[in-house]
Amino acid sequence: MLHFVTVLQVSISLNKVELSVGESKFFTCTAIGEPVSLDWYNPQGERIVSSQHLVLHTEGVRSRLTIYNANVEDAGIYRCQAADANGQTQEATVVLEIYQKLTFRDVQSPQEFRQGEVAEVVCDVISSPVPVVSWFYNNMEITEQHYNRFQVLSNNNLQIHKVVKTDEGVYRCEARVEARGEIDFRDIAVIVNVPPVLSVPQLSFNATADYQEAVTFTCRAYGSPDPELTWHRRGKQLEESDQYTLKGRGTMLTVRNIRQDDGGSYSCKASNKAGEAEQELFLKVFVQPQITQLRNVTAVEGSAAMISCTAEGEPLPEISWRRASDGKSFADGDKSSDGRVEVRGRHGKSMLTVSGVNLSDWGRFDCEALSRIGGHQKSMFLDIEYAPKFQSDPTIYYSWEGNPVNISCDVLANPQASLLWKRDRLTISTEGPGNARVYNIEGRSLLEVTPMSERDFGKYNCTARNNIGIRFQEFILAQADVPSNPYSVRLSSVSQRVATVTFMKPDSHGGVPIGHYLVKYKDVGSQDWRDVKSHGVQTIVLLTNLEPNTTYEVRVAAVNGKGQGEFSRTETFQTLPIREPSPPAVHGQRGVGKAYRLGLVKQDDGGMPIVEYIIKYKMQEKDEQWMTKLVPGMNDFVLLQHLQWNTRYEVEITARNVKGLSEPTYFQFSMPQRPDITADSLFSGLGLGAVVGLGLAALLLVLVAVDVGCFFLRQCGLLMCITKKLCGKKSATSGKSKDMEEGKAAYLNDGSKDPIVEMRAEEERMTNRDDGSPVNEPNETTPLTEPEKLPLKEENGKETLKTDAIEIKVHGDSSILSKEEDSKA
Repeated sequence: MLHFVTVLQVSISLNKVELSVGESKFFTCTAIGEPVSLDWYNPQGERIVSSQHLVLHTEGVRSRLTIYNANVEDAGIYRCQAADANGQTQEATVVLEIYQKLTFRDVQSPQEFRQGEVAEVVCDVISSPVPVVSWFYNNMEITEQHYNRFQVLSNNNLQIHKVVKTDEGVYRCEARVEARGEIDFRDIAVIVNVPPVLSVPQLSFNATADYQEAVTFTCRAYGSPDPELTWHRRGKQLEESDQYTLKGRGTMLTVRNIRQDDGGSYSCKASNKAGEAEQELFLKVFVQPQITQLRNVTAVEGSAAMISCTAEGEPLPEISWRRASDGKSFADGDKSSDGRVEVRGRHGKSMLTVSGVNLSDWGRFDCEALSRIGGHQKSMFLDIEYAPKFQSDPTIYYSWEGNPVNISCDVLANPQASLLWKRDRLTISTEGPGNARVYNIEGRSLLEVTPMSERDFGKYNCTARNNIGIRFQEFILAQADVPSNPYSVRLSSVSQRVATVTFMKPDSHGGVPIGHYLVKYKDVGSQDWRDVKSHGVQTIVLLTNLEPNTTYEVRVAAVNGKGQGEFSRTETFQTLPIREPSPPAVHGQRGVGKAYRLGLVKQDDGGMPIVEYIIKYKMQEKDEQWMTKLVPGMNDFVLLQHLQWNTRYEVEITARNVKGLSEPTYFQFSMPQRPDITADSLFSGLGLGAVVGLGLAALLLVLVAVDVGCFFLRQCGLLMCITKKLCGKKSATSGKSKDMEEGKAAYLNDGSKDPIVEMRAEEERMTNRDDGSPVNEPNETTPLTEPEKLPLKEENGKETLKTDAIEIKVHGDSSILSKEEDSKA
């Protein structure tokens, strides 16, 4: 017997594929023979395992490799290898090339630059292979041959050296991929902003005070975009006022009615996107005193500081000093109460001496020169250098093993102090290993310690040093503990399903702030405790979803970062039993027409939901039976309808739960007088033509009504003639109407005293013979004597009674028949 051996062969549907980044593709590998395995290998030679990005699907001799959302890293040669039972292997390959389309990434237009700077016009474009980028300006390609200040950088951006205003315009960034013939471009607007340049014809002016003189300052600004020009004096912007006049879009400032304090410097400021420019102009008013020399002084704490102030003026001014910290003033020859501050001066020069300088002397001192014409004042700053001073509070910190803690060493010093931490005379490194690290910022050093054993607790030393002195401060790291137990646990506001737990805070928080409180409670007959956490550190917790008439145990524990503390003493309480609800609260609100709306406000429900409200009402003046209406317990109002005008009503409202009825709530209300609707009010707003039209329409309706009446009662009239011609016989409806009239008349002649009960659809309405208003009887709330049960009959003689169209009848004080029960009756 011959055995034919099938040669194993492998083929792939595609040999070479090009994909753009983000596209997806699949390849099908088919094996001929009897392969026992089909495997795919990636370009790195690794066997491919199915994933979201590379999905393998193998069925028999076919295997499909799908690449989703290809990226550049997916490029290369993929191999499909088949193996048979004899160990023979065959493979096929497919070459996958990935390329990136031309893509411009967030290219902004316009791009703005400041004149004179090196401008770099950004054009971020990518593709694979790398694109060739060219720049064009005024339809001409930018090359270094034609544009010596222009250079295309390696990142494809265009660099313009010392950009000027004439370089403004639209530049085109064009990218090409030669291999694919792909091309794209972006037009980018370049804007060159020119910083303001000020032109001031005259910088200083002279004037005499109190002679109604005026001086005009001129300041012109040039730049792109057009600068905004403002005037300033003593740090404040000048606005149009009685004293200052601005003209020429702010280029000219006129100071009118010059006084002695108008002297000094004025600033002309121009600003735009490219920058700012400022020019100071000076107005000298004769003969105002002028301080010419005053400098800041630096002194070491405990030494002496000497501050000199020199002033000029005509006549020669007198100089005085003012200490800004407390407003105290010193004149020539004055001394402070403690004798440390003294002033001596002569011939326009004053010397203020501070002996034994301390930190309270730090701050501003004002020198003021005064004469009978005016005055001048300048300020200086007295800076105090001093040795480090510790500000840290507290110096005792708490933690526990494994919990990191930050010990803060806060220092004031001038100049700034360097800070070091030491333990057992060994310096703790800022970057050293172990469980202690140091983090320094200006004026503060944080020591982070993670205690791992008892030896990590104890004393740590902070050393502060500057060129004035050196200081030390000791900190203690103590072991924290869990909080002690809360006490004075009390229960309040206990109802059927809710209770409030209050308690006092523990005497000790264990060195670590309390995070929250844990309240555990359970039924005394149960072993399972239920937990409730407090909101933060509030010492009041609400227990909900309790069972009525049940005894509970409750206890409280405090929790801090170390853990949970001991529980308080266990307290017991009992919830209230289920009972009837409290009487509902009622408030009235006038309804529309002959209706009245009663608002229902639920009170204590007795531990079970309100099932329904029972509303009974009747007219107060008449001795009649109560009318009753039931409202579901979820409702918050009831609408009483079909009431009588100008009548006072009594209402009795009762709430019911599964336990029983509440005590009734009584309420009274009065209905208003019937509205007076007259013809004058109806037609007062209509014109003559409208009134005539309404009259004709009414006449037509009367004629139609008369003809219809003749049709049914006497079998005559226009409608009867039309019917005879069309049907050739009497209308069954007319005969039936006549039979009903005759039957009703016979019943009335019988002399029965029982009321006639008519079954009426809800849509039908009766009118009052006297005033035309709707009649309320019979309706769903009208008391009746026991009526005769008369079935309705259709024309075919079958008895019918439609339950969905029968009104509710109420009998006696409390008996209620729903629509369905009434229909069954």
